[in-house]
Amino acid sequence: MRFWHFCEQSMHTAWAKIDGPTKVTVPNSFCDPKLAHEFYNRYLDEWMIADELGYDIMVNEHHASANCMSSSCTLTLAILARQTKNARLVALGIPIANRTDPYRVAEEIAMIDVISGGRFEVGLVKASPFELVLSNQNPTRIMERFWEGHDFVVKALTHVGAPFSWEGEFYQYRNVNLWPRPLQQPLPPMWMTCSSEKNARIAARLGYVCATFFNGPKTKQLFDSYKDEFLKVHGKPAPADRLGYLAISVCGHNDAQVEERYNKVKTYLDTQPRTPKGWINPPGYESVELNAGALKSGKKGRINFGLPENPTRQDMAEGGIFFAGTPDQLYKQYLDFQRKVGGYGQVLMLGQAGYLDHAETVDSMTLFAKEVAPRLREAVKNGVEAEAVAA
Repeated sequence: MRFWHFCEQSMHTAWAKIDGPTKVTVPNSFCDPKLAHEFYNRYLDEWMIADELGYDIMVNEHHASANCMSSSCTLTLAILARQTKNARLVALGIPIANRTDPYRVAEEIAMIDVISGGRFEVGLVKASPFELVLSNQNPTRIMERFWEGHDFVVKALTHVGAPFSWEGEFYQYRNVNLWPRPLQQPLPPMWMTCSSEKNARIAARLGYVCATFFNGPKTKQLFDSYKDEFLKVHGKPAPADRLGYLAISVCGHNDAQVEERYNKVKTYLDTQPRTPKGWINPPGYESVELNAGALKSGKKGRINFGLPENPTRQDMAEGGIFFAGTPDQLYKQYLDFQRKVGGYGQVLMLGQAGYLDHAETVDSMTLFAKEVAPRLREAVKNGVEAEAVAA
């Protein structure tokens, strides 16, 4: 069981000043470069502390957003590849369908893997819908671009020998010659974000880690689909480390402190939906099946946690969205969710969000690393996962 510290590198000090969307159309006059300097270095410091505490590190990427200033996850991870010592480093993910040059992406992956000493892991994603306008990409056929970009990156990373050419529909290269090659052979571990059973089965066939975000109890069907397909294709049960789940996670010494930290972080969930309406789900981005299902269910936008209106802390924890508590409470919350979804080995933790300051973030991380993580590892090792799968 591995625990990953994650942070979206927001400029939360600007949220209250912005009237309307916090993404895409928000004027960059709301971004103070001096504050951005402080925030970037603060977040890097927290990842370095995470490394010392025994966490692994997850970094993502978004664009033109006060919610996430990480405009290049590979740039952040290149810094951390040199500054950290033990943590695995995962890019989750690199929006390959939004990039016009997957060759450059492959080069960055290989370079980070070599600098880190073989600690890099790769998640290629299709890109968020609201960011397509920023890269001048058409939402239509985005998945075809994604898979061609994916296939090119994998070929470039695994190819050994003389240069090769690539003549695809979306990308063409006359001379592909990756220097350096990745240290991990044939390529670094690959991840895939999955929000549907169909994608979970694709990830299983490829043998990739299947990671899902804020998916709640529906995660069980998704993980079951992955396990079923993995067994069919690979002839053995899927290891627990092939499955990952992301939720917000905050720890405190007592209930009053937990409540204070919970309320500070919850502002992140309140701000996330502030997206220009025309770019929540642009035509062609989602499949016909997903759009039809959304219309039938009455789902609005892309953020729908399936929780009651004005959810309590308990609702958030039971729904697998936000685990908040003292060490004993968090241990129980995580263990209950493990049982609910059938077990998973990659625990992705959004450990800093909203107005949680540096000292609070570090204290929360430290409490969890010392008083929760060891107990969870031991519980899973002693059969909780097997018990959950049998149930």
